[in-house]
Amino acid sequence: MKDPHEAATYIFKHSALYSQAKAERVYLEQFRKSKKALLMAQSDSKTAILKEMDAYSHSEYLALLEGLKEAVRVEEELKWKIESAKLSIEIWKSNEFANRQQDKVMK
Repeated sequence: MKDPHEAATYIFKHSALYSQAKAERVYLEQFRKSKKALLMAQSDSKTAILKEMDAYSHSEYLALLEGLKEAVRVEEELKWKIESAKLSIEIWKSNEFANRQQDKVMK
């Protein structure tokens, strides 16, 4: 993005998406613990270690991990696009400063 206004607009428009993506990721990270406990409680195994193994290998737990993986991907993609837009603004500011300095020298 060369236009700083376009970059700022991009940040504004995507901030809500980024917030939602981060909320989803944090929720899934926390829910993962609850899901493990629920699956361990459902297990017919006799020891805690075996119950934990059952929970970690359960299809619902594995699906949750896939969801968490996607949530992290979406969050990181939005984060770096927003960072890129911020960098575009900083580059524009630096170029504007350099242009002003050059104008001073030419006068």
